[in-house]
Amino acid sequence: MSGKYLLDTNIVIALFANDTVVVGKIGKVENIFIPSVVIGELFYGAEKSSRPEGNSERIQRFVSDNVILDCNARIAQLYGKIKNSLRGKGRPIPENDIWIAATAFWHDLILVSRDKHFEAVEDLRFEIW
Repeated sequence: MSGKYLLDTNIVIALFANDTVVVGKIGKVENIFIPSVVIGELFYGAEKSSRPEGNSERIQRFVSDNVILDCNARIAQLYGKIKNSLRGKGRPIPENDIWIAATAFWHDLILVSRDKHFEAVEDLRFEIW
């Protein structure tokens, strides 16, 4: 597998759980990137968990080991276009997932997720792991 991949939250969680499919595929890709929105979702999960400190530390290590992509004005513009397109189709998806898709578009990355609703985002390069 070659290419540059953007990981959704559920893929990072699967990686943390040593999911064999995800671990195997990550080992075969050129580059992986993480949107800052995913980091926020991970920290939210850590805060509501029974082990917030330990989980937060694990996320901090993950952040320091990976390239985190922040939001910018161009990504925000793409967010608006994607959200409007989905509204027109009557196929809304969660807000954070629109930000994640916009980040993938802006950086020309393949989005990896386990959420099939990303298929509704027109022209998004997307894989389900």
